[in-house]
Amino acid sequence: MENGAAPTAKPVIVAIDGPSGTGKSSTSKAVAAQLGLSYLDTGAQYRAITWWMVDNGIDLADPVAIADVAGKPEIISGTDPSAPTITVDGVDVAGPIRTQEVTSKVSAVSAVPEVRARITELQRTLATGAEKGIVVEGRDIGTTVLPDADLKIFLTASAEARAARRSGELKGADVQATREALIKRDAADSSRKTSPLAKAGDAVEVDTTELTLAQVIECVVTLVEEKRAGK
Repeated sequence: MENGAAPTAKPVIVAIDGPSGTGKSSTSKAVAAQLGLSYLDTGAQYRAITWWMVDNGIDLADPVAIADVAGKPEIISGTDPSAPTITVDGVDVAGPIRTQEVTSKVSAVSAVPEVRARITELQRTLATGAEKGIVVEGRDIGTTVLPDADLKIFLTASAEARAARRSGELKGADVQATREALIKRDAADSSRKTSPLAKAGDAVEVDTTELTLAQVIECVVTLVEEKRAGK
């Protein structure tokens, strides 16, 4: 690439995967904002469809009942990293999807193949339509949703570090209880048959246990810029 051609850099698709509490959302939003890319929190989409199921009284112990209505809610994700939005049937659900009730049920809903197929299609449409490129964060982006992503990053951290971060976010949360919940969620997400939480073979692993958020962001920005320069 010629010098000075950076403003017309080819769109880059960045997949950032990893379990809860590794700093995925904060890192992804900051990297996207810094590099002028779009941003997509795929976990919010699964939370949104879970919220809709709870709100509509769907029996979440019945995968067939979940599958039957997976196509009903209209989920729209705004991809501006400075102000990401999410609506379901026109209702702003950014707050409601973060409740403990939704959090405790999202693994069950997202394990249903019909739900994953529906949400994966939404994610691919948003990613391929991002004119300047996009940072997509989740659990199966590099392996299933965008296997041809330009750059794949897998964030990890010790269970203790992740629990401390999460309980800091969830005001008044018990660190030990949070740690147990995270481990349970990891096990559910890693062992599900459809698109489990897994590190892609060609992903760059970044252990965030001993790093500050600023250091993680700097590391990922460097990886993206190297990938852009090598195109």
